[in-house]
Amino acid sequence: MDQTLRQKLIGMVEEERAKRATLAADGSLFIGYNAEIRALHNAHAKILADIVDAEGWPNTDKAGADGAAAAWMIVQQSIGLPRFMRACLEIIEAEADQGRVPRWQVALLTDRIRWLEGRPQVYGSQFDWNEAGEMVPLPIEDEANVDMRRALADLIPLSEGIAQRRAEALERGERPPADWAARRKDFEDWAKAIGWRS
Repeated sequence: MDQTLRQKLIGMVEEERAKRATLAADGSLFIGYNAEIRALHNAHAKILADIVDAEGWPNTDKAGADGAAAAWMIVQQSIGLPRFMRACLEIIEAEADQGRVPRWQVALLTDRIRWLEGRPQVYGSQFDWNEAGEMVPLPIEDEANVDMRRALADLIPLSEGIAQRRAEALERGERPPADWAARRKDFEDWAKAIGWRS
């Protein structure tokens, strides 16, 4: 295992968490896609892309379980870079097939990309506020069988996932948007401008 690589990846995630906490404290984190956090996400994605180009995916053998999880987190946060996220999903799928990263990483990244593309998610891992001000899973394809798919990806049942996500939102001080329709339109406009949707 490469300890320098591991620490570099973990350090980027810690930097993002610290920035997120600062922006959450003043409420600016929850208004659109904050420019400071977006710039940090893009910078971290560039660093990870350089690592992958030079050394391949930083899996558990190369970066340890926590370093590999940090690399996955950086990809999850790179929502402003559609091609990068899609390319990483293919790499992570191959790594999971070889047992070098956990299946849940594939599941959550798959859902994140499908949500950004405007398609129903597969595993029910992506959440947002609904019009009634409740934190709920975004639309799920074949929802009747979602817990079976979640089990195969080593995820807890959806009902437990919902309770967990709502508790996290409460703990972090997340609040429903003041104007749900305007927020949704802003997101859809952004997704089109970035290239997630046509």
